[in-house]
Amino acid sequence: MTEHVPDTVDNAIATPDKHQPYELLGLKADEYAQIREILGRRPTSGELAMYSVMWSEHCSYKSSKVHLRQFGQKVSEDMKKHLMVGMGENAGVVDIGEGWAVTFKIESHNHPSYIEPFQGAATGVGGIVRDIISMGARPVAVMDALRFGAIDHEDTHRVVNGVVSGISFYGNCLGLPNIGGETWFDSVYQANPLVNALAVGALRHEDLHLANAKGVGNLVVLFGARTGGDGIGGASILASDTFAEGGPTKRPAVQVGDPFAEKVLIECCLELFQGDCVEGIQDLGAAGISCATSELASNGDGGMHITLDNVLLRDPTLTAEEILMSESQERMMAIVRPEKLEAFLAVTTKWDVEASVLGEVTNTGRLIIEWQGETIVNVDPRTVAVDGPVYNRPMEYPSWIDALQADSAAKFARAQTGTELRDQFLALLGSPNEADTDWITNQYDYYVMGNTALHTPDGAGMIRIDEESGLGVALATDANGRYCQLDPYVGAQLALVESYRNVATSGATPMAVSDCLNFGSPENPEVMWQFARAVEGLADGCLELGIPVTGGNVSFYNQTGDVPIHPTPVVAVMGSIDNVARRLPSGWQDEGENIYLLGVTRDELDGSSWAGAVHNHLGGKPPVVDFPAEKALAGLLAAAAHEGIVTSAIDLGTGGLIKALTDGVLRFGVGARVWIDELQQRDGVDATAALFSETTARVIVSVDRTDDVRFRGLCEGRNVPVLRIGVTDTGSASLEVQGQFEVSVEQLAAVHRATLPAHFGPVVGG
Repeated sequence: MTEHVPDTVDNAIATPDKHQPYELLGLKADEYAQIREILGRRPTSGELAMYSVMWSEHCSYKSSKVHLRQFGQKVSEDMKKHLMVGMGENAGVVDIGEGWAVTFKIESHNHPSYIEPFQGAATGVGGIVRDIISMGARPVAVMDALRFGAIDHEDTHRVVNGVVSGISFYGNCLGLPNIGGETWFDSVYQANPLVNALAVGALRHEDLHLANAKGVGNLVVLFGARTGGDGIGGASILASDTFAEGGPTKRPAVQVGDPFAEKVLIECCLELFQGDCVEGIQDLGAAGISCATSELASNGDGGMHITLDNVLLRDPTLTAEEILMSESQERMMAIVRPEKLEAFLAVTTKWDVEASVLGEVTNTGRLIIEWQGETIVNVDPRTVAVDGPVYNRPMEYPSWIDALQADSAAKFARAQTGTELRDQFLALLGSPNEADTDWITNQYDYYVMGNTALHTPDGAGMIRIDEESGLGVALATDANGRYCQLDPYVGAQLALVESYRNVATSGATPMAVSDCLNFGSPENPEVMWQFARAVEGLADGCLELGIPVTGGNVSFYNQTGDVPIHPTPVVAVMGSIDNVARRLPSGWQDEGENIYLLGVTRDELDGSSWAGAVHNHLGGKPPVVDFPAEKALAGLLAAAAHEGIVTSAIDLGTGGLIKALTDGVLRFGVGARVWIDELQQRDGVDATAALFSETTARVIVSVDRTDDVRFRGLCEGRNVPVLRIGVTDTGSASLEVQGQFEVSVEQLAAVHRATLPAHFGPVVGG
């Protein structure tokens, strides 16, 4: 094998016409020309590697920046009052009171999870957890939002088993509870599963750390796992043989994770923070050292000098370019004052974490990287990490969308008998997207660390942050690609309000948003229109609700050939609760309580689970969003939880009223008897719409009869429509819709829980 000779800056100057394979690195001809113009010469191979990954869509947001700016522009002063760190850092940070703050973020690991589902999903969890560590926080929980192909497709079994095993393996080994998320199956995701991982961490205000390299002479220290050949080009499309003729063929494009190394790294980082050993810190995720050095330098005093030979390697055959681009997991980069180095290394040694000093912070405004005594990188770090290309991509109104919206589910005949309603209900209940997900969630540990207050199948997960006061946070993730396909503006808002409502039904007050925007190719004008409309809808919705977007992720190129996935903006909402003891579960536990419906019902079945599961149909227009009603409902639920006059709360989302009632029954196995005549009369809907409509701003709650008067007064005082629609089971152990049908709790459970095990095997742990 020919020895690889590094491409130095001197060599780049001396050989200006040398051909460079920029296309294979995902760069366009004009982008390569822009790099040459910035440098005043051709880039070295190392510089080209850095620009290629840092200018990728994944790292630079070059096609989405112009639209994402709305999140910072459409913000009221009131929305900023609890925001300690917003967009632009590794994760947003929100003040939740009592000196506590919470940092949370959701990101995608979609493409790696199709190529190698286990490691793709596992390292997705590891990466998002390191974002939380880098803010100075202790990770306290994870969640996941998953989209798979058709449940009966032969490849879905491979992807589902790998992804779920990867998530459970990494999260369980870290000792982090997985408190919620969502799972959808749809053929549009067949070759493009979506694996969106969320992590949340807690910190005291004074422990906040940011990613910057300040202080001339401060040291740049790489610590954690050694750098290997895995994940090279994960952020772009690099194969290592691009640079070295006759060198190794393709190295693994998917990173390989070690959760035990990450667990040690978490404890090591927290002790470093406690000992004030760190000035700035950055995790190494996408683009590895290329990203960490350029971003830290850009956010600091603007200069850094690195000796790449000092990087500790798992594989001594790695070239300089591969070292720069490796996405090996479980690594962090810290900025350390020289006088603190000894204390820093004492901590890393204690935890058996390897560390090496790579260089120092300078005030030159240049990122200079040396290899084998030669300079292989000499760039302005901002041109790599900050001032990359920004595209205002062409947008085009989809040629097919008017016809799709005109194809309403109203064309389907409504059920004429209770038997028909019952059959449709059971078909919906056992459908892949409404079926019980125990097969997945039983592989996760919900309770590790002992602070879990709510978890799957509750509508939101909840974690206690402070054991003394009971202060906690609730989180929920939601998205509906079907609605977004019909109307991406409204669809994004529907994801927002459902996640917002799920947090509210836990008794918490929604405070902030993180989003993961999953779309097809930005080079498709119709996809770009979908993206722009979804971002606009989400930004407008957050302004209406008064909660800021703190950060997130964009994932483009989710498509097979020319066919993109449905637009799938996953919205995570975080809320706070002063005492988790006041939480509201998503199910009733006692007999003889009254069941109330909050909100009004409209005939809104287009794009619904009823349309999809019963009629295999997607068309029409999604439900209307009513932000004032959502805010009033959230305020009511927070007050009811605080006063202890509601025993459970369940939001009405996909599947409508009948699915929410089923969730309430199955949560603790206590039946219910309900009636819908008065609802039909009050709201002017038929039985099908009453049971299956997915109208927003609706919740069902259970109330002890002794609290009826207080509860109704609370609803009237807050102008929230309220209607008594049933009572919890008085002994029949069934869900009865009076005058229509009755299904036993046993049969409900059997239908609801059979679908996933039938396709993927016995319920693990069940």
